[in-house]
Amino acid sequence: MASSIRTCLWFRDGRGQEAAEYYCSLIPGSGIEKSFFGDNGYGPFSVIDFSLGGVPYQILDAGPMFTLTEAVSISVATDDQAETDRLWAALTGNGGEETACGWLKDRYGVSWQVYPKRLTELTTSADKEVSAKAMAAMMKQTKIDIAAIEAAVRA
Repeated sequence: MASSIRTCLWFRDGRGQEAAEYYCSLIPGSGIEKSFFGDNGYGPFSVIDFSLGGVPYQILDAGPMFTLTEAVSISVATDDQAETDRLWAALTGNGGEETACGWLKDRYGVSWQVYPKRLTELTTSADKEVSAKAMAAMMKQTKIDIAAIEAAVRA
């Protein structure tokens, strides 16, 4: 039996469709697959199935019973600093907020970690000194600046 597995994000403010469309506009290879709007007797709700870069997600926009938390987040490993900067600006803009170590919360309340792939190479290096220096430099940052981390590793 085939199954489809999706991470479901619970929205509570009627902006689920808007958020899914926005996310899809930011990540290449993304799109809305289907949207359903209805009323379950408790009030209006919507279900939006979409993918980000080929990864399936779902938004259930169904009222105030649950809230988004940092316990569920979307992680994006970018190809370079320019892509990190582009996504960071888009996701923190218009009401988003920066947190730490490449983490942010967007204007809809969804938590993201946005970082260049090079960060993983450095922080998981077999050379323990490289790994430790990279991790220490990353812990001091909000938005990841890979050039600064590479400089810290060389120091």
